[in-house]
Amino acid sequence: MAPFDVVIRGTSEVLTLSGRPDEPAESALAPIPNGAIGIVEGKIAWLGPEAALPQDGVGPATEIIEAGGGFVGPGFVDPHTHLVFAGERSGEFDQRARGKSYLELGAAGGGIMATVRATRAASEGELVALAGPRLRRLLDQGVTTAEVKSGYGLTVADEVKLLRAVRHLGTDQPIELVPTLLCAHAVPEEHRSDRARFVSLCVEEIIPAVAQEDLAKTCDIFVDEGAFTHDEARKILGAARAKGLAVRLHADQLTANAGSELAAELGARSADHLENVSPAGVAALAKAGVSAVLVPTSTLFLRAERYAPGHALRTAGVNVALCTNVNPGSAMSENVSLTLGLACLENGLTAAEAFWGFTRGAAIALGLPEHGRLAVGGPADAVVFGCSSYLHLPYHLGVNHARAVVKRGLLVASPRGLGTELCH
Repeated sequence: MAPFDVVIRGTSEVLTLSGRPDEPAESALAPIPNGAIGIVEGKIAWLGPEAALPQDGVGPATEIIEAGGGFVGPGFVDPHTHLVFAGERSGEFDQRARGKSYLELGAAGGGIMATVRATRAASEGELVALAGPRLRRLLDQGVTTAEVKSGYGLTVADEVKLLRAVRHLGTDQPIELVPTLLCAHAVPEEHRSDRARFVSLCVEEIIPAVAQEDLAKTCDIFVDEGAFTHDEARKILGAARAKGLAVRLHADQLTANAGSELAAELGARSADHLENVSPAGVAALAKAGVSAVLVPTSTLFLRAERYAPGHALRTAGVNVALCTNVNPGSAMSENVSLTLGLACLENGLTAAEAFWGFTRGAAIALGLPEHGRLAVGGPADAVVFGCSSYLHLPYHLGVNHARAVVKRGLLVASPRGLGTELCH
C-alpha cells in the first residue's frame, strides 16, 4: 500500500464513537486501546491497534503526530451557537448579578434587542472580524464543526448580512460551519405593535431571500414566553420546510410551554435548551426521534433554577447532544470543558454520555452522519488530548486538554503543544 499522509500514534486509546445512540454510552464510544489512525487525502484510510499498523504505511513524507499517551477522539461538534454578533452585554451580566432576571432586562430594552441594535450597525466585514477570535477559541478546544445561527438582524438585509458573514467565515478558518436561519429570535422593536406583520416578513421575505442564496441549511425559532407562539412557529417553520430547510426549535427554556411537544409534532431535527421540559415532552421527543440539545452553560449563566433533565432524556431513548451556545446574552463562553463538566454535575449525564453529546450526538442533531466519529472512509477530524482518558475532561472542570486538532487530515491547532506531559 502507499504510505499514509498522516499517522496518529502513541495513544492510550482511540474513541471511535461507532456505537448507536440507543446503547449505553460507554460501549457506544467504541474505544480501540493503543489505537492508531492512518490518513490519506483528508480521510481516514486505516484505523486499528498501533501494533497492527501496516509497516509500509509510514514513509519518508508521512507526517507523524505522537499522542504521547493521550487519548484521541473525533473532533467536537458544537450544534448550537450564536457566535456572529456585534456589541457586548457585560452591563446586563452585572445587573443579573444584582438580582435582575433575563426577562426583566429584555422588557427594559436590553436582552436580544440590545445585540440586534449593535449588529444592525455593523458591516459584514466587521461581523467576520469579531467572530474570528470566538471561532479560534472553539478550535483550540477541539471543535472542528459548529452550527452558527443568525437572529441578531431581524430584517431581510440584516439576516442575509449575518448569514453571508457565516459563509465568509466558513472559507476563512478551519472549523466547518453549518448555517442556521433564526429570523424568529425575537419580535423587533419596530414590529411590537404588529406581530403578525413580522411573522409575515419572516415567511414571505426573509426565508425566500435566504433560500435564494442558499445561505442556510436549517431554520430555528425561539418558542417561549416573550418570544414566539406555537401557531407562529407552525407558520414560520412550515414556510422554511417548503424551501428545503430542516427545522429546529428553542424549546421549554424559560417556561414550560410544551415546546418539546411542538418539536415532535413538526418532526424537528432537534429541540434545544429543555430546562423546563415536561415528562410528556420527553416522551414526545423520544417517540418522534427528535434530538435534545442541552445548554448547561446558559442555565448557569442565567442563574436558572432548573437544568435540563439529561438523565431522563437518555433513559427515554432520546439522542442527547451538548453545545456551548456561545452568545452575548445567555452564554458568553466558548468553554467546551465547562459544558462537559456541567452536563455531568447538573444535567445528570455520565462522562461517556457527555462526550457522546459533544461528538456523535451533536452530529446526529445536525443531520451530519459522517461527523462526530472516526471511521474508515470518513473525514479525518480528530483531537489528541493531553490526558489518558475522556473521564478527565469533565472532572478537570473548565480546563482545555486539547493538545492537537486535526481537520480533514491537517494539523490546524496545537494549543498545548505536542510532547508535553499528560495532565494528572
